[in-house]
Amino acid sequence: MNTLFVLLDGAEDHNIPEFKGRRPLDVAQMPFFDSVVRKKGYTTGKEYTHLFLNEFLTGHPPELTRAVIEALGLDMDLSNNRTAYRLSPAYIRNDTVEWAYNMEKLHESLTACVLEHLKKLEDRDPKIKFFLNGRAILTMNCDDIPDLPSPPMPAPYKEVPGALGELVRNVAKEKNGLTVYPWGCGRFSAQKKIYPCVKDLMTISDSPTALGISASLGQGYKLIKDIDGRFPEALKDLEHSNVLLHMDEVDEYSHQKDPAKKVRILEHIDRMMEKYFTDTERIVYFVDHGTSSITGEHLPVKVPFWTTFDTPIKNNENVPLKHVIPWLMGHR
Repeated sequence: MNTLFVLLDGAEDHNIPEFKGRRPLDVAQMPFFDSVVRKKGYTTGKEYTHLFLNEFLTGHPPELTRAVIEALGLDMDLSNNRTAYRLSPAYIRNDTVEWAYNMEKLHESLTACVLEHLKKLEDRDPKIKFFLNGRAILTMNCDDIPDLPSPPMPAPYKEVPGALGELVRNVAKEKNGLTVYPWGCGRFSAQKKIYPCVKDLMTISDSPTALGISASLGQGYKLIKDIDGRFPEALKDLEHSNVLLHMDEVDEYSHQKDPAKKVRILEHIDRMMEKYFTDTERIVYFVDHGTSSITGEHLPVKVPFWTTFDTPIKNNENVPLKHVIPWLMGHR
């Protein structure tokens, strides 16, 4: 019997003053979740989804950087030692990088500006794919693999080297400080293997992060941007494989510092789960890290997981991350 893994990305949170000190997970009305969950455990959260997911599925940290993982999730060419760069919208202000998350009205003009300046990198054969409000992966023939600050918290500005640095600065000059800033840069290398007990995994997400982890492990993956479209697809795939259903919106609304919106998406997910998975016996809900709806930062805290079936794990037991999958699947 196959298992449905539901990742509530960044669902842990700070205690929210407007919720009288409760967290969004405490406030959200999730009757289906409450009715089907039988056991709860805890494990160690990681600062980023790709770090958590890779260890969750293999027992090891990833061998690949974030940009390489997401390039794989977007089916981009990494052959011939091409370098991948994760580009995130950010403001360069007063020698500080401030990551931009509320980009619904600005991402189209930012994308157009980036593409215009990308022409100056033609000798490096650049390829770029945009996703989720102006974020992008760039691959090109380039020897520069800089170590640069990463989201979500503001960081001291570090100049990007070479021609890519010129693009970053020129876009910022035209867009009043708004640009795309690279991080997680790297090249492809071999990964560790997925646990045999969860191979034949299909990952369904709007995020190239989760999709890229699955791709790097030789598993299936489907990019479905519309959250409601993911549930029927997951139900169909569950007939012949394990499924990882990724809810990236929970994390995204936390970065927007909107706890009420976070509660609403958790409640919407629960309604969709009830609509499609009432008859599904094996469901694992899990959280990869916290994301604060107050500060917008990631919180590498202890995180919960829940099952709708009996496992060798005791209620509220703390389980090392590398052991969660084997123990859930009965290999303790």
